[in-house]
Amino acid sequence: MQKQANRWCSASRLTLVLIPLSAMAGCGTYEPEWLSSEHAKKEWRAYLGDQACSHYSALDQINKKNVKQLEVAWNYHTGDLPSEYRGEMQCNPIIVNGMLYGSSPMTKIFALDAGTGEEIWKFDPFADNPENAQTQGRHRGVTYWQDDEGKDKRILFTAGAHLFAVEAMTGKLIMAFGGSGKIRLDKGLDRELGGDGGWDLFVSATTPGVVYKDLLILGTRVSEGPISAPGHIRAFDVRSGAVKWIFHTIPHPGEYGYETWPPDAWKNAGGANCWSGMSVDHKRGLVFIPTGSAAYDFYGGNRKGQNLFANCLLALKAETGERVWHYQTVHHDLWDRDLPAPPNLVTLERDGKKIDAVAQITKSGFVFVFNRETGEPLFPIEEKPYPASDLPGEETWPTQPLPLKPPPFARQIFTEEDVTNITPEAREAALARLRQVRSAGQFVPPSKEGSMIFPGFDGGAEWGGAGFDPNTGILYVNANEMPWILTMIDIELAQSENPYDQGKVVYALNCASCHGGQMEGDQQKIYPALTKLKGRKSNDEVLQLIVKGKGSMPSNDFLSAEEKHNLLAFLFEEKDAKPLNPHSRQSRPLEAPIVPFVSTGYHRFLDHESYPVVRPPWGTLNAIDLNRGEIVWQVPLGEFEELTKKGMPPTGTENYGGPVVTAGGLIFIGASKDEKFRAFDKSTGEVLWETRLPAGGYATPSTYEYQGKQFVVIAAGGGKMGTKSGDAYVAFALPEPR
Repeated sequence: MQKQANRWCSASRLTLVLIPLSAMAGCGTYEPEWLSSEHAKKEWRAYLGDQACSHYSALDQINKKNVKQLEVAWNYHTGDLPSEYRGEMQCNPIIVNGMLYGSSPMTKIFALDAGTGEEIWKFDPFADNPENAQTQGRHRGVTYWQDDEGKDKRILFTAGAHLFAVEAMTGKLIMAFGGSGKIRLDKGLDRELGGDGGWDLFVSATTPGVVYKDLLILGTRVSEGPISAPGHIRAFDVRSGAVKWIFHTIPHPGEYGYETWPPDAWKNAGGANCWSGMSVDHKRGLVFIPTGSAAYDFYGGNRKGQNLFANCLLALKAETGERVWHYQTVHHDLWDRDLPAPPNLVTLERDGKKIDAVAQITKSGFVFVFNRETGEPLFPIEEKPYPASDLPGEETWPTQPLPLKPPPFARQIFTEEDVTNITPEAREAALARLRQVRSAGQFVPPSKEGSMIFPGFDGGAEWGGAGFDPNTGILYVNANEMPWILTMIDIELAQSENPYDQGKVVYALNCASCHGGQMEGDQQKIYPALTKLKGRKSNDEVLQLIVKGKGSMPSNDFLSAEEKHNLLAFLFEEKDAKPLNPHSRQSRPLEAPIVPFVSTGYHRFLDHESYPVVRPPWGTLNAIDLNRGEIVWQVPLGEFEELTKKGMPPTGTENYGGPVVTAGGLIFIGASKDEKFRAFDKSTGEVLWETRLPAGGYATPSTYEYQGKQFVVIAAGGGKMGTKSGDAYVAFALPEPR
């Protein structure tokens, strides 16, 4: 990276660095016609609507007056709903030239007639190796690109550890891309991740990349455990698949931010990745990239420092990957406070002037708003002091940045006054547990006693993102108000050579955060219990799961042969297992960092009937005026019908998937645990229409015009929060005139 002139922002020390705009490359007015034409604006040609991630449509055929007349226009079933694990189809489909492109629970990519839902083609990236299809988890969409003449049209998407390119009209592999139609995502990261033994660190991608000219800019999903790949950002040539540039989110020696990590972190630290998506300002040639936490999520004694560029909003030159500015929203993250969604590119009014800005929502329930060109905060940000950790070896950062405006859209502290009163029994049990843990608001360090995470690990805001109305300057974001408890435990390093004892350590480091400290599984049965495996699974079956992953579980093939052997001994309670032959051990290209503490897993704070123990609302939809930095309205999103029937007002529910905002005065959103799809009045938050989906709509919907008719479509994939899975795309439209 070239040397850059620095200017510091007093609102957040050591976080904001700028270069003069005169030094920026690619600041012309280029924007491809296929993205910016009037016809394109009637479709949904990019993930979340456009490359500003606005979630906005100028269509108004469906409006507040007639939305109650909506009816199902067509259904499409993918036909590959997995039976062995809970599927989570979270795709926000794109619509280009009358064709709808989406993905199935097993990451098959398809094209439909957008007017009828009739299948045109389907591509199975795992046709040659169907066993690997079982490793797929969440997949949120695809990317469209075409050349200036419109002759070369491509769909680019990820599946497993690969990036694919297929012809948009036929679904056939483009063999010139990567030499075989695909490239490996775990290669070309400027770090050797694999070994001769045939195993690699987990690298995949959940969210589609963004297009700038002939580049596909892409982030990745990596493991969040102690051993993890780096989350570097790459730009690929859309024609050849060649890597054109790479930005090191864990800086190498000589690069800006290198001193915010231990000296060798660039060799062995992981995470700091962008899994949630990006936005692009074509006029300025900038790509805006939100990053997640460094690995391991909950202990950073081995990565002391501020840890740039983890938890940052990055502004890079889209042409070259050079840093223009950045802002770090969490220093030395210990709470898994990834930036969960792409930033919204917005235009605001200040003192009668228009300012192009970028707004970033967070899991903690805040909106950070910056000048798009300079990175200057448009509202004051306070660096607030927080207590130090009492875990040996940990060095928390002394302050964390909190915006003073807009106010948080989710509650920030869970006190005894906030405890549920659904029943006296639930309240007393919750109070007793609350008094055992630390609950003092944001950024209370992880502890062995337990620390309250509120809003929870999934937000606040989550990956569904926020919608922005360019006509009013109002941002619409759905949020969770779910308390979770984070508890740390010591890793008891086994001194014996007994495989069972050694396997217990391997489990604690790599498996406990999902499957629980006692192998009890998670509360919503996404990660199953691993107790009493004998009789349920064979050693070979479990070994294949460790190697390949399955559903939401990533591959753990980076474990050495000895570690896999020992882990199996622990899982199958083989306390007399023999050590693996030392001569058959594999060597690892990097040593695992020393992490003396791990979490017991992701635990929602629920009562005996599985309701949140905090007073409602448990899920909300919020309207935030970004011009003034004020919340306009907040309403519950979703309900538990059994509680409503008892006379309780709608409580809202935990929710996943974002909104769509339209010129017709509406907000369309699924997301809620009650599996309903709703239309809200965007001015007031009033529910104007709702319908039940065949499974939960835990995905952001899309809206488009086809032959003069407006449609709204959502993927009903379900699977989250313990609800049933589905494989349907459901499209709604107004009835034909009679």
